[in-house]
Amino acid sequence: MNHWLALIIAIGLEVSGTVSMKMSDGFTKLVPSILVFVFYAAFFIALTLALKKIDVSVAYAIWAGVGTSLIMVIGALYFREPLTLLKALSISLIIAGVVGLHLSGAEQ
Repeated sequence: MNHWLALIIAIGLEVSGTVSMKMSDGFTKLVPSILVFVFYAAFFIALTLALKKIDVSVAYAIWAGVGTSLIMVIGALYFREPLTLLKALSISLIIAGVVGLHLSGAEQ
């Protein structure tokens, strides 16, 4: 499996696990509660595959930045959480950092 594809899949699985955690309502709803563990287990497998070829510092920064950005967008659009200018600016800085890491030649 392509290591970058594995990282993208890992990010999607982790975001799905986080959304499921929110939807589980403190583990009081059965299906979302089970999905938390399923998504996170699959996330760890995909991330482990990605780390075979990507430096852990780069993979972690990309995972954290992209995952945080996606969760912020999902929170604002789906869960109707407030999206302030400061939140949007802060997420933009995270994305800029991820792009900077990628452009720095830190990938293999």
